[in-house]
Amino acid sequence: MNKATINDVARLAGVSAKTVSRVVNHEPNVRPATAARVEKAIATLDYRPNQYARSLASHRSRLIGLVYDDPSAYEVPSTGYVARLQNGALRACRAANYELLIHPCRHLSKDVVAGLKALVYHVRPAGIILAAPLSNMPRLVHAITDGGTPLVRLSPGQQDNKHISIATNDREICAEMTRYLVSLGHKRIAFIKGHAQHKAVANRYLGYRDGLSESGIGFSDGLVAQGDNSTGSGEECASRLLAVKDRPTAIFAANDDMAAGVIRVAAKLGVKVPEHLSVVGCDDISLARQIYPSLTTIRQPLAAMAELAALRIIDSAGQQASPQRGVEVIPGEIQIRESTGPAPG
Repeated sequence: MNKATINDVARLAGVSAKTVSRVVNHEPNVRPATAARVEKAIATLDYRPNQYARSLASHRSRLIGLVYDDPSAYEVPSTGYVARLQNGALRACRAANYELLIHPCRHLSKDVVAGLKALVYHVRPAGIILAAPLSNMPRLVHAITDGGTPLVRLSPGQQDNKHISIATNDREICAEMTRYLVSLGHKRIAFIKGHAQHKAVANRYLGYRDGLSESGIGFSDGLVAQGDNSTGSGEECASRLLAVKDRPTAIFAANDDMAAGVIRVAAKLGVKVPEHLSVVGCDDISLARQIYPSLTTIRQPLAAMAELAALRIIDSAGQQASPQRGVEVIPGEIQIRESTGPAPG
């Protein structure tokens, strides 16, 4: 059986081929009754639009690129992080008849800029979603935007007012988490910083300091350690923080991987969690629920952020314009589990 064409759909629906095209592309100015007839004809004939021909006509494909740092380059690959990004972006793409192209890349590779430029040139995507920490790196941002490709940055940490950004309230929610620890009676609350290149993670440290100040707790440099987002660095920092005579009763790590490292070291030292030490993290990766005790953490709304980013690209494609500049914020949520409890004594 021959594949149905746009003209076949137009004849069955009693409209012009241009009207069918408008319905398929979700363009405005089509009466609901007309759109319903076209959609019924599409379903009856099992019509599948030629995506390649449509991309030639519009000079852009109906593809959205999701570009993220290759998780396999890390000590403990966080596949859950990537899956949540993909699921969110796919929800928006499927609803609008777009496809999602995933493009992992290693930001330390000498070929990363050339690879992004080739992606933009050959695929001609409707837009690119650039995930953190890549969204913080000007050379990667320019590799995408120099050719005029619409860009949405996820969790860039700092805004440049040149692109739209989708972020979460890292600083505010981390201040709230710190206040929660204070409400449990903790006064010596340590913090493990994340990788210096992750600007959004740096906002979590600022939130920790805000929470201390708002609770009337003095800040101490001796209670801050520098990690790099890996489980190993969480272990190293915890070993130093728990070796002092007046050790902390709570440790707040800037991500869940480092918090897992803290729990591992505490177990080795015979420090019970949460009886002797409360531990909290940030991100709510799958590991947070798998370790024992399960980790109190902050759920980062990655899927919702990626979905909104894709929607902004799709909306702008329909208007033949770039996404509006500015930042949109989706709040995180505190997830209280077994790793926190009242301060000892």
